[in-house]
Amino acid sequence: MRWQPGNWIQLAILSLLLVARTSYSEEITRQTLVHDGRRLELQISTEFEPSMQQRLQDWVGFISQALLQVYGHWPRQHWQITVTPMSASGSDPIPWAQVHRGGVDRVEFFTAAKATSDEMKRAWTGYHELAHLLIPYQGWGDPWFSEGLASYYENILQALAGILTEQQMWQKLYEGFRRGLADTRFDGQTLEAVSNTMRQEGGFMRVYWSGAWYFLAIDARLRQQSGGRRNLDLALEQLNRCCADLRMSVPDMVSKLDELNQVLLFQPMYEELRAAMQVPPFESIFAGLGITIAHGEVQLQREGPGARLRRQIINRKTL
Repeated sequence: MRWQPGNWIQLAILSLLLVARTSYSEEITRQTLVHDGRRLELQISTEFEPSMQQRLQDWVGFISQALLQVYGHWPRQHWQITVTPMSASGSDPIPWAQVHRGGVDRVEFFTAAKATSDEMKRAWTGYHELAHLLIPYQGWGDPWFSEGLASYYENILQALAGILTEQQMWQKLYEGFRRGLADTRFDGQTLEAVSNTMRQEGGFMRVYWSGAWYFLAIDARLRQQSGGRRNLDLALEQLNRCCADLRMSVPDMVSKLDELNQVLLFQPMYEELRAAMQVPPFESIFAGLGITIAHGEVQLQREGPGARLRRQIINRKTL
């Protein structure tokens, strides 16, 4: 879900606006995108000017192409994206977005009425929301898991789309982990407790970046232990293949991931992290991927086994 950390007034206003926007029927244009037999239904409000409708169609095609590169296909056989205009202060092209999970998964975007193509493509929100679809419907509990997944993959998807360079992607991940560590208000409380009260008490940075740490740590471990033959993409694809239509809790998912991949990794790290009292250190993971930090900037090693595994993260599939 799209939000601005700590700005509770904006969040309340946007929530009211959402209710107002959905209280009446409005005309929409429909378009269906098909890839390998899978269908994406795009619905764009006719409140947008025709030129903006075309930009939005191009934008959805662009970000959905990035999502394709994770599994080589979209996570769902049939899914939807809806786009509606919303006025908001500032220059954010996507003031609000959310994912609706159910029979047909739907990603709902509320965008600025006159955003440029470049602004839309560079907005992280689109990639974040699409990344939520990489796992089966999480019926309840552990919001850190799904938000961490989206926080990790939003950066990878932007790199796959060519919006971020490899250097920029790792810099953004580094800065995200630093923000998570800098939010010390909830140190001494378990991630499980902070995650469960996140909407009421805050702690978004701790929750999101603890979750992102989990998926980076898993991805790095799988690649290192297998010499690059296994990775998080392949593991999640297996889960998607067997269980995409199921409503699963996070304990169900991590148990199934270990079973499918014949490892003992996802569940033990899940149990360890949900009991952690702060965002775990990330420097050793970076070092194992040939990444060092100098004066707040990431430095990417060009040679060595870690560098080779790191480059695979954004050079995985060519469609």
